[in-house]
Amino acid sequence: MIKTILVEDEQHNRELLERLLSQNFPNLNIVHKGTNVADGLQAIQYHQPELVFLDIEMPDGNAFDLLSKIADINFEIIFITAYDHYALQAIRFCAIDYLLKPIKVEDLLKAVQKVQHNIHLKWENTRLKQLIQNIDKKAGDKRLALPTADKTEFIPIQEIIRCQGENNYTAFHLASGRRLLVSKTLKEFEEILQDYDFLRVHQSHLVNLQMIQSYHKNQGGYLIMVDGSQISISRHRKDKVLHRLMEL
Repeated sequence: MIKTILVEDEQHNRELLERLLSQNFPNLNIVHKGTNVADGLQAIQYHQPELVFLDIEMPDGNAFDLLSKIADINFEIIFITAYDHYALQAIRFCAIDYLLKPIKVEDLLKAVQKVQHNIHLKWENTRLKQLIQNIDKKAGDKRLALPTADKTEFIPIQEIIRCQGENNYTAFHLASGRRLLVSKTLKEFEEILQDYDFLRVHQSHLVNLQMIQSYHKNQGGYLIMVDGSQISISRHRKDKVLHRLMEL
């Protein structure tokens, strides 16, 4: 999903834009609908979007006033304007495109398709950079890309204590005490991490074997991790877990 913000002060234009996007681009996740410069600036800083539809003329200023307050414009912009003479200034701000009011469906489709291409290239470049960085690194030095709600973090594998499945999400518990929630299943990460001393000990738990503090036989068997957490061992996984522990 592409995190998207709409900043448009005219209600009918805002509602039209939202309707056209929902009908044609279900992969755009509209996280905020703003109406002025102050509101739009706050929303961009808070949500860290990948795409912003930005009206140029607003009651408390214009789009360029808003953008001048952002140190790093790392999102795609599609300007919305009733005036064609803003085109050159829009290009200076690296906008992918601009839409003239009233918005035409064909113009919107072309603009969003360009944006999607750019965003997907950014995603792929990020993944490729991480892949290149991981090549020839020792297992303990490798990093795992974890896409959270508002960003992608690259976490050294040796800093992961355990992963806990929560329906279609996975919670990562790190040595720093942080907890990151990622919208992928535990099974997906089990497949990625199985070659790096991670073991599924329970339906809901994948642990870093190097982060186990102790094994306890009572209560059916459980592990104490270095962060003090207690992780139960499933009955049908117990033999495999004990075998791996003896190998450490």
